[in-house]
Amino acid sequence: MESSITRAPRAIVVVLDSVGAGALPDAAEYGDEGANTLSHTSYACGGLSMPQLGAMGLGNITDVMGVPPVDAPTASWGKNAEASAGKDTTTGHWEMMGLQLKTAFPTYPDGFPDEVIDEFIRLTGVPGILGNYAASGTVIIEDLGDEHVATGKPIVYTSADSVFQIACNEETFGLERLYEACEIARKMLVGEHCVGRVIARPFIGPDASGHYTRTHRRRDFAVKPFEPTVLDLLQDNGVPVFGVGKIGDIFAWRAVTSSPHVTDNMDGFTKLVEEVGRPEQGFVFTNLVDFDMLWGHRNDFRAYGAGLEAVDRRMPELLDAMVDGDLLIITADHGCDPTTDSTDHSREYTPLIAKIKGLDRGVPLGIRATFGDIGETVLDFYGLRDRCGRGTSFLEEVRGA
Repeated sequence: MESSITRAPRAIVVVLDSVGAGALPDAAEYGDEGANTLSHTSYACGGLSMPQLGAMGLGNITDVMGVPPVDAPTASWGKNAEASAGKDTTTGHWEMMGLQLKTAFPTYPDGFPDEVIDEFIRLTGVPGILGNYAASGTVIIEDLGDEHVATGKPIVYTSADSVFQIACNEETFGLERLYEACEIARKMLVGEHCVGRVIARPFIGPDASGHYTRTHRRRDFAVKPFEPTVLDLLQDNGVPVFGVGKIGDIFAWRAVTSSPHVTDNMDGFTKLVEEVGRPEQGFVFTNLVDFDMLWGHRNDFRAYGAGLEAVDRRMPELLDAMVDGDLLIITADHGCDPTTDSTDHSREYTPLIAKIKGLDRGVPLGIRATFGDIGETVLDFYGLRDRCGRGTSFLEEVRGA
């Protein structure tokens, strides 16, 4: 059923968080040689059923079992190389919107130094901390949950990514108190220790069997972009930015009009369709995080594959909510290959699908030199071509398909 809404065409970017499309040339420097999240997941699952995205050219981008390449895709297709150093969420999203990082955010594989932990304890007034090592978030709350509940000491941990994560029990420590501690940590972690994100990881329990469970009330406290991004340029020119999911958090709410919280991918997709159906003009920027948070980091390739199929099944809803002339871009921010021994992000190309509603043919877009080509294309769509200058728009290629 076609949308009955009459409005000016809008640009829509959907980020399938961590759905990488093959190792970048420098992947070995990051320990990710041979990674291919999309392809390896499909083979591990014995094939995927993704007819909607398949018709749009997904199988033309990389080898996806069950999703063969097609001769005449209904959208344009290619893949993006990351020009920035790093392989994390903040870096990937920032580069999409025109801000490249020459130096990766700091990481702490051996835990944070004493001066960082001591300052955190002093500023927050907590009785101490537990953990302070790289860990799986689900494992560390099982290991330290009882001691946390008994002592009131927050669980602090990290990963291979640039994150300072704080896990606390919603019921005994308090959700707002956790958020406050994260805000303090965000302001504290500057300069040498400017991590990409401070993440609140609330959990509940123990249940009758003694286990703890993370809740959906996670919040990310990202470092503020240190230069204007495409989002700033859009807002300065009267184009609101409507985020979905953690977009607001990733950009520290700079130049983001709204970004409703989501509980999972399907809730995020529902809110995406709602935002696309808004009668007023504005750019829609969505992150579907379950691929990364729930499945990639846990090496759950079966759930990862099922998640990809679930998004594919809902693509007709999104296309129906669009009006003729709308530009849809589907991509990712990094990889997180769930079939490898690692549980961390992987340095990969990201897929690129670009479709204009009403145009059912596409062209190959090749390998883009930077994720920033996406932001430049969005600016071009709103009549702001080359205003950022950190990428190359592919809008004319897509329109001329």
